[in-house]
Amino acid sequence: MTRPMTRLRASRILLPAAALSLLLPALLAAQRPANPQGAAPATARAAATDDYTGYWVSEVTEKWRFRMIVPDKGDYIMVPLNPEGRKVANAWDPAKDQASGEACRSYGAAAILQVPGRLHVYWQDDNTLRMDTDSGTQTRLFHFGGSAPPNEAPSWQGYSVAQWGGSDPRDRRDGQGGPVQDPGGRLVVAEAQRKDADYLKVVTMHMRPGYLQKNGAPYSGNAIVEEYFDKFSDPYTRNTWLAVTTVVTDPQYLIEPLIMHAHFKKIPDAAGWDPTPCSANEPR
Repeated sequence: MTRPMTRLRASRILLPAAALSLLLPALLAAQRPANPQGAAPATARAAATDDYTGYWVSEVTEKWRFRMIVPDKGDYIMVPLNPEGRKVANAWDPAKDQASGEACRSYGAAAILQVPGRLHVYWQDDNTLRMDTDSGTQTRLFHFGGSAPPNEAPSWQGYSVAQWGGSDPRDRRDGQGGPVQDPGGRLVVAEAQRKDADYLKVVTMHMRPGYLQKNGAPYSGNAIVEEYFDKFSDPYTRNTWLAVTTVVTDPQYLIEPLIMHAHFKKIPDAAGWDPTPCSANEPR
């Protein structure tokens, strides 16, 4: 009788345990907070990986003679123009542009950050980051989410779609020297020295044809502009910097994408803000 009684007792214990194991997931699910379908995602402002707002002044450290003065006609050695692009550049007539209302050709989205001046960056709403420039008195709107409307009317600043970058890790130097490499060229970055990248990526389309330089080096209305905004601090001067890499792709006038860089130092306020109109024959 001992074995049957033992089996009976075991079955009485196992049956409730089995029932509880079936009910437990449902009970736990009922206790978890509900995740309502269609809940609105976090706004771009709330999801920002860094704060780009404030006033910035350009520090011209590259291509000085193409940016601080108006280069001579035909001086486009830094732009990979194809024969059609060179033909357009060689026909540059700033007086004609000024008289015909085309003075803003060098202030379009593809080149505005190459123009010396100041920026004012702020949130127009929770999903639109706004950038005003005092040079040329231009306004850019970076729209988070979605894509450019197919029938968007061309404008100098086009339509910009923005997103926060950050899926790829990088080392922590943030512009304070290149990544450490071994003799074979392989990166030597300990896991403790890596972090998620935090940058702003902007893609702009639907632009009016414009100039990549003040002297008429062209981009077409079909050009696509990719920009990468990266903010970092200098531990020596304690300045905050904004580094912008711009990639212009335009098969109509360029034999390969044009890569440009611009650097801006953060300033405390609007002192020095000097809105000026577009000019076809002046640096800013």
